[in-house]
Amino acid sequence: MKRLRWPRWLPIDPYVLLLLGTVGLAALLPARGTGADVASGASTAVIALLFFLYGARLSTREALDGLRHWRLHVTVLACTFVVFPLLGLAARGLVPVFLTHSLWTGLLFLTLVPSTIQSSIAFTSIARGNVPAAICAGSFSSLAGIVITPLLAASLLGGSAGGFTTDSIVKIVLQLLVPFLAGQLLRRWIGGFVTRHRKGLGLVDRGSILLVVYTAFSEGMVQGVWHQVSPARLGGLLAVEAVLLAVMLALTWYGAKALGFNRADRITIQFAGSKKSLASGLPMASVLFGAEASLAVLPLMLFHQMQLMVCAVIAKRRSHDPVEPLTARASAAASRTAVGTGSRSR
Repeated sequence: MKRLRWPRWLPIDPYVLLLLGTVGLAALLPARGTGADVASGASTAVIALLFFLYGARLSTREALDGLRHWRLHVTVLACTFVVFPLLGLAARGLVPVFLTHSLWTGLLFLTLVPSTIQSSIAFTSIARGNVPAAICAGSFSSLAGIVITPLLAASLLGGSAGGFTTDSIVKIVLQLLVPFLAGQLLRRWIGGFVTRHRKGLGLVDRGSILLVVYTAFSEGMVQGVWHQVSPARLGGLLAVEAVLLAVMLALTWYGAKALGFNRADRITIQFAGSKKSLASGLPMASVLFGAEASLAVLPLMLFHQMQLMVCAVIAKRRSHDPVEPLTARASAAASRTAVGTGSRSR
């Protein structure tokens, strides 16, 4: 029998459909009572497992070697943790005309999470950009996001994310940072196993995130938070996110050009600097927001699907662009980046 594959012409990520199905299940059959306690405990455990696996996968040595191309990585980090949050704060002016305060809180949280790794690399490769730099950029963003995202959320969102209370800090350290550092420390012994079983562990990742989503949305249903969202508000949220994505795509592309980056590096900056990680953001939201996590992650889920669809189109178009000739300086920089990230011909 032939293996069933998702139709390439269908622009919707199948995992997003699973997420939506999980939301629907939580709406119809939310966890209550003892079931809610079990789901909450399991969610806490899988969040720790997720960040342990992130730490076990991430090669800190390769990421540090990539510092040779520091200008590119600083640019991506600035887009991810400075420009994005500033735009999120500016969107506060859209309340209450386009957004409710709860939806704006979720939108602001979306702007604080780190960039993606896998999709940034994939789109950069399709568009014939600097793939080794995309690997490093995603790694740096993930490393920084473990600390920066919770601190920014606590600082900018105040009481919505628990503020700088002792309880919130302990939760962040125990559920996110400690498992991540444990994965890094044990990488020497388990790194090979994690690499060999990447596909299987990827299913664990995705299944864990589905459990986190179910728990968060179940709690939201029981507490009645969804009565705050109307179809008109959802439409307003989608419109605001479309503008946010368009602005970031334009800023990363033309801003990188103004800074003197070549075509390959501009592609990396555009894809790594304009996207947000669903895999990192969902567990963080569950830890930071508690009962309000369902509304907090809704903007991120919608933005995730939007960025995949738009960036897929852009990457395909960029793949047909004429390759600009490398200058001696650019060629040397590209060689240093490739060597620094440990890439080799295969």
